[in-house]
Amino acid sequence: MNRINTKKIILILGLLFLNTSLAYSDETYDNKLIIQSTTSTRDSGFYNFILPEFEKHYDIKVKVVAYGTGQAINNARNCNADILIVHSLYDEIDFVKNGYGIDRSDLMHNDFIIIGPENDPLNIASQKDVKTAFKKILLGESSFISRGDDSGTYKAETKIWEQIEVDPKDRKYKSYYESGQGMGATINIAIGMNGYTYTDRATWINFKNKINHKILFEKDPLSFNQYGIIRVSNEKCPNVNVKASKIFYNWMLSDIGKKLIVDYKVNNEQLFFIK
Repeated sequence: MNRINTKKIILILGLLFLNTSLAYSDETYDNKLIIQSTTSTRDSGFYNFILPEFEKHYDIKVKVVAYGTGQAINNARNCNADILIVHSLYDEIDFVKNGYGIDRSDLMHNDFIIIGPENDPLNIASQKDVKTAFKKILLGESSFISRGDDSGTYKAETKIWEQIEVDPKDRKYKSYYESGQGMGATINIAIGMNGYTYTDRATWINFKNKINHKILFEKDPLSFNQYGIIRVSNEKCPNVNVKASKIFYNWMLSDIGKKLIVDYKVNNEQLFFIK
């Protein structure tokens, strides 16, 4: 009899433990938000500035997973995100059109720039527009380091090559290299090779190891860099934390979120702007 009672006690304790574990798991999930993000917003220090402010007001822990835009979108498509923050408008529209995202909005913007050595051996700083600057770089003897990945920055760069009807990967162009890495690593390679690269402004401003490199070309209309924010669809991805994603999405687009975006500065330089 005692043996039977002991078994019952063990069974009851086991069920209580299981229920407690499930309750804890549900609570943890309800309070967790996953953002799939482009690397430039992470590398700029933006999340380190803005997320603590969000977490002060909401009992939601935010995890940022940063890749190039293409990979971030793929990860969200595979249901590994609640929120998507990237910078490739065509791909963002396609993501929503195919039912993976809802409520896409423009979040903030800045621009892409060409950086290179201070002595500017190719005289890029004097070019009239970004297209002529790209032509000059490709025909010159100084190295140009492209990310060569599926990032928003590389997609923006590729559009410029397409507009000037040039394939930089053609073997006759000896100055073109691809890093296949993130923006920070690509900038490091460009600096190491005393060459040029195309980068988003925010990553460059927050980049510590500038040595003798600087911005040589900027403020061309073709170099406009728009970031979008998208809620991942719970119809395609039932695991989406709908409540937390709505709260974060609305907060980022609120007056509070907008003020934090424009207030974020590095070395007294504003990194992102809103319309």
